[in-house]
Amino acid sequence: MYRALKLLFLYLLLVPGMIARAQDSAMVQGKAKSKAYKLRTASEALSKSLSDADDLQAAQQYEKLAREFLNQGDNARAEEQLKKAKEIYTRLKKTEELAAVSRKLAQAQEAQQKIAPAIANYQSAAGNAQDNTFFQANSNDVKRLQVNDPGMQQELVQSNIDLLEKSGRKDEAADAYRQLAENQLQQKDTRGAIESYRKAIAVTNDADATAQLQKKITDAYVADNQLDKAIALSEAGLARAKQQGNAEQQIDQLQELALLYSRQHNAARTEALLLEAYRLALQQGYTLKAKDCLMALIGYYEDRKDYDRSLALSRAFLGQLDTLIRTDSSLVDNKLYEVTEGRIRELEKERRLQLELISRKNRFNYFLLGATIVMLVLLFLVLRSWMAIRLKNKRIALQSLRREMNPHFIFNSLNSVNQYIAESNELEANKYLTSYSGLMRNVMEHSNKDFVTLSAETEQLRQYLELEHMRFRDQFDYSITMDDTLDSDATLIPNMLIQPHLENAIWHGLRYKEGKGHLALRFSKEKQSLKITIEDDGIGLERSKALKTRNQKAHQSRGLTNTAERISLLNDLYKTRITMNIAPRNDASGTRVMLTLPLMMRS
Repeated sequence: MYRALKLLFLYLLLVPGMIARAQDSAMVQGKAKSKAYKLRTASEALSKSLSDADDLQAAQQYEKLAREFLNQGDNARAEEQLKKAKEIYTRLKKTEELAAVSRKLAQAQEAQQKIAPAIANYQSAAGNAQDNTFFQANSNDVKRLQVNDPGMQQELVQSNIDLLEKSGRKDEAADAYRQLAENQLQQKDTRGAIESYRKAIAVTNDADATAQLQKKITDAYVADNQLDKAIALSEAGLARAKQQGNAEQQIDQLQELALLYSRQHNAARTEALLLEAYRLALQQGYTLKAKDCLMALIGYYEDRKDYDRSLALSRAFLGQLDTLIRTDSSLVDNKLYEVTEGRIRELEKERRLQLELISRKNRFNYFLLGATIVMLVLLFLVLRSWMAIRLKNKRIALQSLRREMNPHFIFNSLNSVNQYIAESNELEANKYLTSYSGLMRNVMEHSNKDFVTLSAETEQLRQYLELEHMRFRDQFDYSITMDDTLDSDATLIPNMLIQPHLENAIWHGLRYKEGKGHLALRFSKEKQSLKITIEDDGIGLERSKALKTRNQKAHQSRGLTNTAERISLLNDLYKTRITMNIAPRNDASGTRVMLTLPLMMRS
């Protein structure tokens, strides 16, 4: 009969409809915040953060929810929440937060004897530590879990206590004292363990952590058969819970005291404490705790064969069960937590899908960006190759134009030598050949240079004019003048740019002049420019065109085209801005060629 009564009682507690009806009335009840309430509010805050897609806030709420599980001694569920927080901090690259949550995760895993993952997370915390104290504390914990020597482990924990207390990390120091107490218990040092627990209580500011530490001290006294001290400590905990108005903790303390008195075989005190706990649970509307107290009382009465008291209590409880459920906010909190937990799982799933979509989109964008960069690099290489080839072709073209010798000049020079030989004028022929070979040597020596010094170019032009003067001695004289401000040895000038104009002046202007003409070559400096003037008093451009043969026209045209192409290539390759102007002289017959170059100095 009594077993059936227990089963019926448990069934009624789990009727969903009764709990659902309790929600509205229980929400109004202004009771102190229970563990179930804290768990529910933490999960609701987490749900909101996930709904808002606020990853940083969600990670912080995962930590808060884990803290509530730790306060209830549920390390496994705390570990689950801390892993999720760590995952978010890792993704957001929040190094400081990652270090802190890794340490908490390691502690939760260590409490479950998951040593290998705990070591890995202590190492992660050390690797992300922002200061030397936190780094050293986590490094010490890694060593502590890796060694099997209790004495060495105790030294490492004590080192952490010194570090953490010095840096003002009180909660961390409290955890270190707890670790020290557990190490001392392994070494059968109960007195030392109790002292360490007391020190942990002294430095912590967390009421739930304090209650847990007090429970550990009580358990240590019980394990050491010091029941009187355990009872005294539990009585003090009960008094503190009453002072704070914490009904839930009072019920827990009353149950613990009842268990301790039962160990002392104090039946009267045990019964009184269980009844007080049961009545308080009923009064405050804690259905599940009332059930636990009732089951303890039924067991107590059955042991004493007092079935009437047991049955009376059960009937009384069943009679007020419906009212109790309707006013029990903890049942509502638990129910709402379960609903919120389901919502959290759905939001987590949605967030994972969102992150996966974002990741895929990012991968596609990175691929597209990479492909674009590769294409741009290839395009750049192609353009650079094309520009290099184009530049090389321009250089080849410039070199080809520069090396192009005047066939008329070579032909006429050989004719002059032949004429000297025919007249048996060996002296003049030898002199002409000597000058000609000197000029050709200079031309060939500078044939691979785009620019030469002004002094070298002037000497080359002087040799050329001297040769032409030997052939047309009666036709013209020449002069070369240079501005005194010009440093001919340092000033650079394009190679063989002036010679074609000198040749045109002699062969198409001065050679047909009646009487002796004059060819003037002048170099002057104007600000940052070099001005070159080639002036003759020959027959002029118009008469020269009228007198030219077809071959002469082609020769002159090619000479001017060559010069114009060279100027264009030089301006393109070296950005020199060379200009050329050919016009009749203003005051008399003849032609004036003006070349303007930027003043370039040899470095």
